[in-house]
Amino acid sequence: MEDYNKVIESLGVRYIKAKNLVLQQPFTVRNSYDVGNNLILLHKGRVSFGDEEQVVEEGEMLFIPGGRATKVTYGETSSKSITNDDLITNKDKFFHSNSDLDLIGDAEESHSFVSFEAKVFDSVNFFASLDVPAFLITNNSKLANLVIKVVEESLQELPGRERLITIYTENIVVEIVRYILKNKMFVEQLATNSTYFKDPRLIDLFNYIKENIGGDLSNKVLSGVANVSEDYVGQYFKMLTGINPQDYIEYQRMERAVFLLRTTKKSIRDIGKEVGYKDTAYFCRRFKMMFGIPAGKMRRRESAMNI
Repeated sequence: MEDYNKVIESLGVRYIKAKNLVLQQPFTVRNSYDVGNNLILLHKGRVSFGDEEQVVEEGEMLFIPGGRATKVTYGETSSKSITNDDLITNKDKFFHSNSDLDLIGDAEESHSFVSFEAKVFDSVNFFASLDVPAFLITNNSKLANLVIKVVEESLQELPGRERLITIYTENIVVEIVRYILKNKMFVEQLATNSTYFKDPRLIDLFNYIKENIGGDLSNKVLSGVANVSEDYVGQYFKMLTGINPQDYIEYQRMERAVFLLRTTKKSIRDIGKEVGYKDTAYFCRRFKMMFGIPAGKMRRRESAMNI
């Protein structure tokens, strides 16, 4: 239990967005994807997910970890199948965003969702590090109520709004971790994950990578940070995290690029350089390979999502 308390205490949580959406037409998104974690509460209607099309019942929640592409069907099974890129570009054709507090939970074919980050020592995406698929959360009215509270606060300009949203979002993360532990889910992944809190050299590596994301992060440099040999540092990092350091670094660089695309007006060329890519064309190719859409479309994502 002590290790799990360390996990929770070390998590840095950041609210991204929350909405109540009403379905306009049934469809399937073959590769629903987001950098942030998404918790979807189904109010009324039908949602299914995964290759086996597991059904989410009304009142249940679907949790999609950040960085994990997932097949999701909204509404009754439909022959209309689209990509995540299509959804981002044409979201208003599929969903109507409800801003009426009285209608939350009452509209037919509707759901609410909260999107958020949860990072270990403000460096490692916790749920992504578990490398788990999307999963169903059932019989948890406390968590469902937290989702509704976040959505309601996001729709109102009231004093203390940001503070309450932060508190509720942090509570959501704690409740998800508790649900995982209570139901003994992903036991092996959690056991591996706990190594983050037992080896200070690994934490030093995480922090160094974060603070020098646009600089030289070769294995030679990392070996000096961790005080291990250059030949061993890759094996050491993978042994503790399940991923080789250069793959981890690329993911962190791309995640930072997404943040800059969403929050600044910097050019794609400048963003690529800032996160460590001197060749803009190569940066764009890697970005599309990782996220499935061009960097320019990711920049427009926020405005497209705010329908």
